[in-house]
Amino acid sequence: MALTNLDQPTQIRPNEGFDENSLKTFLKNELNLIEGIINISQFPSGFSNLTYLVNFNNKDFVLRRPPVGANIKSGHDMNREYTILNGLKKIYNKVPKPYIYSDNLKIIGAPFYLMERKKGIILRGNTPKKQLPDKLGMRKLSKEFIFTLAEIHRLNYKKAGLENIGKPKGYISRQVKGWINRYLASKTSDISHINYVYKWLERNIHENKFSSLIHNDFKYDNLVLSDDGKYHVLAILDWEMATLGDPLMDFGTSLGYWIDKTDPENIQQNKFNLTTAEGNLNRGELVSKYSKESKLDVSNIVFYYVFGLFKIAVIVQQIYYRYKLGKTTDERFKNLNEIVKIYGLMAKRSIDKNSIDNLF
Repeated sequence: MALTNLDQPTQIRPNEGFDENSLKTFLKNELNLIEGIINISQFPSGFSNLTYLVNFNNKDFVLRRPPVGANIKSGHDMNREYTILNGLKKIYNKVPKPYIYSDNLKIIGAPFYLMERKKGIILRGNTPKKQLPDKLGMRKLSKEFIFTLAEIHRLNYKKAGLENIGKPKGYISRQVKGWINRYLASKTSDISHINYVYKWLERNIHENKFSSLIHNDFKYDNLVLSDDGKYHVLAILDWEMATLGDPLMDFGTSLGYWIDKTDPENIQQNKFNLTTAEGNLNRGELVSKYSKESKLDVSNIVFYYVFGLFKIAVIVQQIYYRYKLGKTTDERFKNLNEIVKIYGLMAKRSIDKNSIDNLF
């Protein structure tokens, strides 16, 4: 049975709107669109860059811009994300087509880019159970999930002209040290498990000779799925953190988001995804399938999983830090510090047990 489209835009949140007439004039001039009506709404999910639906004369576009109050460098660099999509579109059909980028702050008050809207299903952590695929469908989807990640890691990024978007040499060391620094810069309280984890990661830095294009935020709610009951991946969204590096670091982040049914109830309640739904592969099965698809050595998977958990904790901490400073008033962020603690606990248990499964 086909699912209902679950990713509908809603009214723009307070303090996240912009001058619609200014955007209308820009689009009309730059994309050679005829005069007409513009309607703008906001996709309410997600915690990073802001995403809007722009309907101009009944044609849909998606607009991406940095969050209010955020540093526009690195993960909020709209030009970089636009460039990555532009390159990937030449070699890969599972990305939206980018149309235009602008860094003129007079238009909407921030850099932004416009891309096509890929219509389909996006499953999120708050998706009602009755709207999820059945057990067989989830099994099928979780297998396609891991196949698609391995597919990304096999892409010829040089053919896409993306050989300069990252520096594979020394990638693991830079990532570990960089995320530690980000955590310390956004720290709001002392969390013992997090302290233990980042010191362990620092002691266990190594380098992998193999490198590839990596997405860096590959999870269910960044996938647009077909609406025909087959759950094929139509498009992969949110490429703002994509780079070149060790693909197992990418996989580790995905594992970090993957909550199993054997994880404690309080952790399952704080999940960002739908990975506990009946039929999903568990983390161990994901590793086995990824190893088969990628042909990579996964014997050190605990390091990558712990890194993934820590990285997610830092991303959440940075959002919570902005909330504490009053740079965002989004009430969804007020208890994110509890999520940071949970991810720290998961990482500590993984280290203690030298395992990614059955941690409690």
